[in-house]
Amino acid sequence: MRFIVDECTGSTVARWLRDQSHEVFSVYEEARGTADDDILDKAYSENWILITNDKDFGDKVYRDKRPHHGVIFLRLQDERAVSKIDAIEKLLDGYQDQLAGAFVVVTETQVRFGHK
Repeated sequence: MRFIVDECTGSTVARWLRDQSHEVFSVYEEARGTADDDILDKAYSENWILITNDKDFGDKVYRDKRPHHGVIFLRLQDERAVSKIDAIEKLLDGYQDQLAGAFVVVTETQVRFGHK
């Protein structure tokens, strides 16, 4: 799969995804300081699924009706990289075929799919 990993989600998550054979663009490593609108534009125009823990992307998708090819919003109590990786691993194991085009909220105990 193709993922753009937001700066706040971190380079450790990006490296782990690459190790799992996914194609990854890391905002932290390759475009630090890029505005959220520009990240969402890049993700949409280049067909990436965005992984973020920045709730502003929810506003952009739902309130502003911004197009996307998929957003994974990590809403975790524990923001350590190991927790993010654990949540993403469980998500990919159980829902990988449902991620394209979906807005997904992931917590430690729950996965919720928003409207496409």
